[in-house]
Amino acid sequence: MSDLTKGNNESIQRAELHRKIWAIADDVRGAVDGWDFKQYILGILFYRFISENITEFFNSAEHEAGDLEFDYADISDEEAEQDFRPNTVEDKGFFILPSQLFKNVVKNAKYNENLNTDLANIFKAIEGSALGFASEDDIKGLFEDVDTTSNRLGGTVAEKNKRLTDILTGIAGINFEDFKNNDIDAFGDAYEYLISNYASNAGKSGGEFFTPQTVSKLLARLVMDGKTSINKVYDPTCGSGSLLLQMKKQFDEHIIDEGFFGQEINMTNYNLARMNMFLHNVNYNNFSIKRGDTLINPLHGDEKPFDAIVSNPPYSIKWVGDADPTLINDERFAPAGKLAPKSYADYAFIMHSLAYLSSKGRAAIVCFPGIFYRKGAEKTIRKYLIDNNFIDCVIQLPENLFFGTSIATCILVMAKNKTENKVLFIDASKEFKKETNNNILEEKNIKAIVDEFKNRQEIEYFSRYVDKIEIEENDYNLSVSTYVEKEDTREVIDIKVLNKEIEETVKRIDKLRASINEIVKELEDE
Repeated sequence: MSDLTKGNNESIQRAELHRKIWAIADDVRGAVDGWDFKQYILGILFYRFISENITEFFNSAEHEAGDLEFDYADISDEEAEQDFRPNTVEDKGFFILPSQLFKNVVKNAKYNENLNTDLANIFKAIEGSALGFASEDDIKGLFEDVDTTSNRLGGTVAEKNKRLTDILTGIAGINFEDFKNNDIDAFGDAYEYLISNYASNAGKSGGEFFTPQTVSKLLARLVMDGKTSINKVYDPTCGSGSLLLQMKKQFDEHIIDEGFFGQEINMTNYNLARMNMFLHNVNYNNFSIKRGDTLINPLHGDEKPFDAIVSNPPYSIKWVGDADPTLINDERFAPAGKLAPKSYADYAFIMHSLAYLSSKGRAAIVCFPGIFYRKGAEKTIRKYLIDNNFIDCVIQLPENLFFGTSIATCILVMAKNKTENKVLFIDASKEFKKETNNNILEEKNIKAIVDEFKNRQEIEYFSRYVDKIEIEENDYNLSVSTYVEKEDTREVIDIKVLNKEIEETVKRIDKLRASINEIVKELEDE
């Protein structure tokens, strides 16, 4: 199949999938706010995925062994307990009985008066299947936000069951076909599409947990440029995991040797990130998503250093800062000699990432533009980063790329193995395609940025490779506009031509006036 045909198939399949999944979400939601409702549609989508995933796991093995008619969904729970549960959790991370499979629950959902409590028990059983196994932390609490007994679904059991039935049958009606042979990552794509749609309607809370795919793609390509393999990838503020998963999408799996690591403070987003890993076929032993405050309680210190770090930390949030005197001695923050201000935690996240970066690694971090020129402690930390040659590139992005904010963000790229004491500045503020709600980075925009990052050619009005001395002379200001001149798109006016045009116009006016005077005189003489 040609790349063009494959691309067309992907576009058709994706458009159809998006249309159907959003129709279900919109029709079923009813009186429940979309943002609150997302966990039900996403959680049950996830439930369908792991049901089909484990069914395929068992069916494939039986078919290979010669039983071509075997279907795990058709056997009894007793047979499954005896013949299929042993060793499954070690391999898959979880176990589901045939009666608990999505396919079997949806069959009788309409007539099941106990549907909401049955689902609650199934979700508990799936999580419980991992107790005592290596996957316990990866499975525990995954369905915590999918509360099928909540009054948000309806005031009565019948109302709850009606809405849950609508969700189940709606999701069952989506034709994912054989997900192994699909041109798109159907489950994962549907999941991310829903998240992005909810995010676009949720104001800032949406942007906090979802980085648009086109921005994720750019970060992934920047950190992997020129590398054939990395040990592992890390996101200290991973949200729903979209940045980590974009690394998987962009590169063959063997390039990322030891998997995906992330930390997230928000419980809902933490659960979304873990679900998202499973949805993208990242097995439990290939990822480690932890919940906690990265700045105060980092949970991946034993796994560092990382060859690739991608991150979109919250912009200019408050943190404890120097109110905790022990933090200045923290190995992450001590080298700069100053802590990030209590009102702006941005450089705390940056210093954390630097501390977790390997000697040959690269970090790409989405940043609020103010951090590149603000004074005080932030300038002190900037000076430390520049003097020690850790800053590789600063990229000005277009405005309105993110859900919930129209500001033009930047990307900071850091490395510990630079060969020149220079910083590349790229003004990519014009590299976008305008869409209805947000601007997006097209493939040609991403390519233009990554090509310049690689080649450092210095293109007028687009990029400059600036020596450290010039940055010092500019008082350690790292704003792209300080170094890359903006193109003046105003029309150039030739004053000589303009004067000639004025002279001709005056002559025509004089001639017209003379004609009018002549007509008036003739009228007066009559």
